[in-house]
Amino acid sequence: MNNHQTVSLGHGWLTANLVFQVAFGLLAMTICLPSMQEWPAILGAGQAEVQLTFSGFVAAYGGLQLVYGPLSDRIGRKPVLLLGLALAGAGSLLAAFAPDLPLLIVARVLQGAGSAAGTVVGRAMVQDLYGGHERTRMMALIGMTMGVCPPLGTLVGGQLHARFGWQANFALTAALALALLLAGWWGIPDAKLQGASRPGAWRELYLGYVRLAREPAFLLYVVILATATATFYTFLGGAPLVLASYGVAPERMGWYIMCPPIAYIFGNLLTTRLIRRLGDRRIMYRGQAATVCGIVLVLVLGLAGLHTPLALALPLMLLGIGHGLLAPPSLTGTVGLVPALAGSAAAVAGLMQQLTGALGGFLVGLVSHHGPVNLALMMLGWTLAGLAAQVVLYRFVLRR
Repeated sequence: MNNHQTVSLGHGWLTANLVFQVAFGLLAMTICLPSMQEWPAILGAGQAEVQLTFSGFVAAYGGLQLVYGPLSDRIGRKPVLLLGLALAGAGSLLAAFAPDLPLLIVARVLQGAGSAAGTVVGRAMVQDLYGGHERTRMMALIGMTMGVCPPLGTLVGGQLHARFGWQANFALTAALALALLLAGWWGIPDAKLQGASRPGAWRELYLGYVRLAREPAFLLYVVILATATATFYTFLGGAPLVLASYGVAPERMGWYIMCPPIAYIFGNLLTTRLIRRLGDRRIMYRGQAATVCGIVLVLVLGLAGLHTPLALALPLMLLGIGHGLLAPPSLTGTVGLVPALAGSAAAVAGLMQQLTGALGGFLVGLVSHHGPVNLALMMLGWTLAGLAAQVVLYRFVLRR
């Protein structure tokens, strides 16, 4: 972008605007989860068919990031953001009035396709507008907000479902999409882009991905992010099975599963405090160390025969803190290596996080979970892969 002005976190309105633009997609993804268990009876469909409303959202949310990223690099961040919010709002309204499951699936796909724009554009604009350690601190604020979104979304969604019906969740997301569209229209800088109108620019729309693929540091940053996401999705997929083997009722599982996300918020807060003193490299190593310690502690307690919910949840708060330290500088690295391709970089990172996260959640179902050992081993495998990528990044690629 032809915009070299940087801002600080003291610009509260712009900071809040960008944070909520990024977080909207995750809120839209999770707010209807409490309603899904009742949709088979309400809509006369099977549970497997109902799951398509979620998988359709995730597929569109991940895949469209590859479109919005390079598009925002070419025509500007603001037009892409507004287009995405309009699509998300339309999908939300369609879902609120959907009379049957097929139309609800279509609406959720449209909602996911629109929600992807805020994730890509928000991250890219952090690269555009913030410099130095302020950029990492901004990523940490985004991380804190996104850590709040899943528990907040499910809590609000469940209350709205109980009081007003499942359609109220989509009415709320439609209203939020409209509010964010207006906030984006008035509050997001409309900077001009270099080369956007150059002859042949459209033919080069996706050549940025080729450029990024030739950057070893970028690929390693993406691996670090992707393996961290896979570790967390493995936890989300396996923790309910482990807790069920302990006799924990479904209505009580959420209290234990919330421990790592809440700790993740604290980890992001630590990053905002420590980044100026320690720098990205040391923050990331501390994040990996905390993550490994948490998982190994779960493994040791499981092998020792201590099979209680707290023996699973409390040690994994170290994982949440570790990921809160790891994610902001990793995100900063992905979008900062080639600033002109920040949108494309954010898109690749977002898509790979979704794909590896989905893979981690799928692999959980291939083994038994009558205790935490298998779950801990799977999480440890993903984490060690990310740690290996980080060692290669700093030992051989970014030598300093």
